[in-house]
Formats: sequence, structure tokens, C-alpha cells
Amino acid sequence: MRAVTWTGINQLSVEDVPEPQLLNDHDVILKVTRTTTCGSDLHLLSGYIPFMRAGDVIGHEFMGEVVEVGKGVRDRRVGDRVVVASFVSCGACWYCHHELYSLCDNSNPNPGITEGLWGQAIGGCLGYSHAVGGYAGSHAEYMRVPFADVGSFVVPDGVPDDRALFASDAASTAFTGVDLAGVQPGDTVAVWGAGAVGQMAARLSSIVGAERVFVVDRFPERLAQARTHAGAETIDYTTTDVAAELREHTGGRGPDVCIEAVGMEAHSPGPQGAYDAVKQQLRLQTDRPSAVREAIMACRKGGSVFTLGVFAAMVDKFPLGAVMNKGLTLRGAQVHGPRYIPRLLELMDRGELVTEHLATHVLPLEEAPRGYELFKEKADGCVRAVFTPHG
Repeated sequence: MRAVTWTGINQLSVEDVPEPQLLNDHDVILKVTRTTTCGSDLHLLSGYIPFMRAGDVIGHEFMGEVVEVGKGVRDRRVGDRVVVASFVSCGACWYCHHELYSLCDNSNPNPGITEGLWGQAIGGCLGYSHAVGGYAGSHAEYMRVPFADVGSFVVPDGVPDDRALFASDAASTAFTGVDLAGVQPGDTVAVWGAGAVGQMAARLSSIVGAERVFVVDRFPERLAQARTHAGAETIDYTTTDVAAELREHTGGRGPDVCIEAVGMEAHSPGPQGAYDAVKQQLRLQTDRPSAVREAIMACRKGGSVFTLGVFAAMVDKFPLGAVMNKGLTLRGAQVHGPRYIPRLLELMDRGELVTEHLATHVLPLEEAPRGYELFKEKADGCVRAVFTPHG
């Protein structure tokens, strides 16, 4: 079958790979109908997640049709149209029982890497390096889905593919942040990043009752989408002092909740941005934390800051004094997909959450390298490139 493989830093190839097989009783084989790029994939391409091997199939945000089921699968049938969570969860460990699915104790067969990085291993993630399991990813014609009863969800008949697709990771990641950050009715929320996750965080903040939502970015087409589809007020950080503008809009206090949806390759204008970029290239820090810094400084006293963007390890010049002295709650998480995907599909079915606009470029799988180039460079207004392995 055809699949998109990582062949080196900033190098992708579309090539023939072996078809997946059922390895465990709780697996299903999925015919992939939609799979999309994600900003975290760019960290793999750039070499900032140094646990890839040539030939690894990438991709972790997808949906498709079940074509084969293991004998232990209870709730999925051949022919089911499903969307799949990006993180693999067993459904039986302490963390899964507490709905902390991305922290699953039983889904990462390579726990030593993340134990060394972070003190404890997190769960496995499809198509996202050997640090989190070495699973084959979704940019392929077919793929194996482990623990399918836990991580796959039947899509309602009224939800089109290009809407359901984003429940897999972008919208569920956003809901993880909105929920765990504690967004409440009447809150003012600021979101850094107007990609798919940032737009979904803005929209979901409004759905749970936030009174005002601001989205911070620099790309006009993304800010326009945030205004049109998320109902957000927008700030171009290259033209203003973001923290000062947010205080102006909030009676001098600042937002109640600040959500960072950018991650380890954040852009920042001026000397600070250049400093972060040089230190990252020299591996004196693994991540560029400019958006997190700004969120911490902008947040009101006693407020909440949540990091949704992917970070790998260490950052420099982190304003821990501001976190402590302002009494902030600082949290982060990888996506707990099974906790949020069912509700997202309900919102999509009712038309309250619309995501089709995120799929700005729909391409055949053979054009995935071009799709990633558009996505990485944010060229031609690309927000997400979606691949259709079967046409």
C-alpha cells in the first residue's frame, strides 16, 4: 500500500509499505478516508523530536472505515465509519479510569525514552516517533488501530467527513485545554495561535459560555477564519503590545484564561525571537517558549494559563516568578481524546461546531510532500492540508 514516510529532516516520501495486520485481539484495520497535517508533525520534520527512523509512517489525525476486526473487539463492526483518537489508550489502567487517556500506562511500548525526558512515561501516540510507541501513522491507505473499542468512535450519519475528521485531534485537543483550563461562563479567554487547534479552542470557549474570546496570531487569513467561524476578536501580535491591548479590553485586569496553542516553534518578532531561535538551533534549549511567556505575562492575577502546543523538554527565560507571584494556575496536557470526542461529535451533529473551513487544501496522498510544504510555509492560505488516500 501507499504511505507517507519520514526519510530525514525536512524530507518526506510517498512509497509502498507493507499492509497492516491485526496484532492483538482488540485491534481493527481501518481504510483511511481522511487524514490531515498537524502543527506537531512539523516538529518531527524539523528534527526537534529526535526519535524518528527512516521509513516511519507519519500522521495521527484521521478517520476511515473499519475493514477488519480482532476477535476481542466488542463495539466495532466492519463497515463502521469512525474517527480515531490520536493517542492510544487501553481503557483499563488507573489513568484511563480517571479519563487521563494520553497518560495511559499500557499503550507505550517504549517507555524508557519519555521516562528519561520527563520522569514518567506517557501513553503511545499513532505516527509520532518511537518516543511514544513507534506506531505506524495515518498518512496511509490502511492502518492498524489498537484498543479500537476505546479509541475509535462511530460518526453520526449527518456529520460529513471533513467535519468529523477534526474531532480526531484538533478539536479534542482544544477541548482538553478549554476544560482543564477551567473556562467558565462569563470568562474572558485569550488564545495564542489561530491554527486549527487555536480556532477550535476559541469556538469551544464560546460554546461553554465565555463572554469574550481573543485570538492572537499574525496571519490575516487565519485571523479572518477565527473571526468568521469562532466568533473571536483578533489581535495581530506584530502590530501591537498584546498584553497591553488585552488589559485595555478587560478593564486593566487581563484575561481570566490564557490558552497557548502554538508550541515549541513559536515565532516572535524582535531580539527575543532571534535569541530563542538561535538557542534552539544550537540545542541550548529544545523549545521556543515566546507564546507561553506572553500568555503568562498577559494573564490576570489569579488566572489560568494552559499549554496546548507540543513542547519537548527544556526552555530558557521562563517567567516562573510571574507564575508564582501572580498566583497563576499553569497546566498542560496532551489530548485526552476519548474523554471529549463523543461530545464533539454531538456538537458537530447539531451544527454547533463546524470545522470544514479548516481543510483549506484537500489533496491526494501522492501529493502529501507538497501539502506539507504548503502547511509548513503557511503558503496559499493553508491552515490544514487534508489527504484522501482513496480518492
